[in-house]
Amino acid sequence: MDKTRRYVLGLDFGTLSVRAVLIDTRDGSTAGSAISGYPHGVMDRALLSESGCDDKPLPGTDWALQHPRDWVDCMTEAVRKAVQTADIRPEQIVGIGVDFTCSTVLPVDRDGEALCLNERWSGNPHAWPKLWKHHAGAAYANRLTEIAQNRGELWLPYYGSRISSEWAVPKIWQTVVEAPDVVEAEDCFMEAGDWIVRKLCGRKGLNATAAGYKYLHGGMAPAPDHDFYAAADPALADVMRTKIPEVLPAFSQAGELTGEAAERLGLATGTPVAAAGIDAHAAAPAAGLNGAGQMVITMGTSSCHMLISDRKAAVPGTFGTAVDGFIPGFYGYEAGQSAVGDSFAWVVDNLLPAAYQQEADLRGITPHQLLTEKAERLKPGESGLVALDWLNGNRSILNDAGLTGLIAGLTLHTRPEEIYRAEIEATAYGTRMITENFAANGVPVTEIYITGGISRKNQMAMQIYADVLRQPVHILDAASGSALGAEMYGAAAAGSSHGGYDSLTEASAAMKAPLLATVEPIAENTAVYDELFGIYRELHEHFGRQTDLMKRLRGIAGFLK
Repeated sequence: MDKTRRYVLGLDFGTLSVRAVLIDTRDGSTAGSAISGYPHGVMDRALLSESGCDDKPLPGTDWALQHPRDWVDCMTEAVRKAVQTADIRPEQIVGIGVDFTCSTVLPVDRDGEALCLNERWSGNPHAWPKLWKHHAGAAYANRLTEIAQNRGELWLPYYGSRISSEWAVPKIWQTVVEAPDVVEAEDCFMEAGDWIVRKLCGRKGLNATAAGYKYLHGGMAPAPDHDFYAAADPALADVMRTKIPEVLPAFSQAGELTGEAAERLGLATGTPVAAAGIDAHAAAPAAGLNGAGQMVITMGTSSCHMLISDRKAAVPGTFGTAVDGFIPGFYGYEAGQSAVGDSFAWVVDNLLPAAYQQEADLRGITPHQLLTEKAERLKPGESGLVALDWLNGNRSILNDAGLTGLIAGLTLHTRPEEIYRAEIEATAYGTRMITENFAANGVPVTEIYITGGISRKNQMAMQIYADVLRQPVHILDAASGSALGAEMYGAAAAGSSHGGYDSLTEASAAMKAPLLATVEPIAENTAVYDELFGIYRELHEHFGRQTDLMKRLRGIAGFLK
């Protein structure tokens, strides 16, 4: 152990687990890491008995809640394991950075505790954190969009001209309307990442990146004011005025690790703690983005596409735009897909024959590996399938959570690996829709970087992306680009005087992830995929814009349930 080295700790809170990573501030090399999965996972059907209830069914579909104690307990376990693996002293850690799925929002009491952990409120689903993919507030998002359109709100075009149920305000309004007693009992609403930062250093605030992208304060136009919220609901206007914490500057120090938090985590009291960031956004500095036209894609359960540009544009279908959104000095454009890894897992969980499972077990590989092997033997277009990647709605460019998945071309001869490959291809087509939409609106994508577990594990998927997108894709050599970016937040919070860096730009330049590989498109594949993408586009336009068939089906299903 070299006691002269200095490290930063990154805490990357994903949909199903938290990852703690320790990085050397000199070069970004990993010293130690650990992952801890949330015992309660995502509660989308019922509040689980472990949460203090008796498996209480949730009041409808499209809910997605989490248990905040999971976050704290899993963070503690992951941090202690990472430090042990790295074999370093706590005093060598000069800063801590946090990223979190967003918008994941929860009611908090006056002592800073999650309201749902109070026995009185544990049975009320609105007292629990609403995860980013909680879509039960879609009607509230649609109503907010309608009001903004009617009022001619200048900020709306910079959010793709449509408010998403994945953002904070619809989730908050749903609570205001459906559980006013929760709102009365709470002190404020907090983003989960900010709540973790508060647990670490005691500072209450709203991080600037969440404010920009999920609370509609991106700085591209005058932000929503009291009159806008009052036009929707006077009670919502009051909440947005009195129960949203002050905004903390982006990439800044929020405070120092308290004695209580230091004892829990096995770290040193007084360690600088950065303001929280959004998990996907943290991948931008990790990729070392520093020029207009560069995009990084984080691939996990969903995908987020972060593009930096020196041009200001209102891009239809984008998922938000903010000044200095990902990298200081650039406009940050966000887009995304609501189901990527989740789509591949859906095939494994629901369409895997017993014989395939037996083969995987005998060979000691996972079903994903088996399906990938079989799918790799297929040529582009051989299956005759084209799918729409909307199993959890469409985030970009339609921004419509009410849309559903579709597979065209099924026959009695269709095999599971063909469906598996079709779902991967669908996510690549969705990404091409996003990149072409950016280009058509004046902000072209010239370089593409990809990070996340899928990019490192599935070479076939990366080749499909390069072929469909018709350009090289650069794979980052980082177990978690988001965790690395969070560490850069921590390094910037520490400052050079304490072994870190004086800006996020400096930290990114010194600590950015190296490239694992660059995957070039194969000409003979791109020609076939151009034709298949044309079919995807037709399906996209028909089911996304020209008919409400998918929503009618969902309406029938919801009524019968």
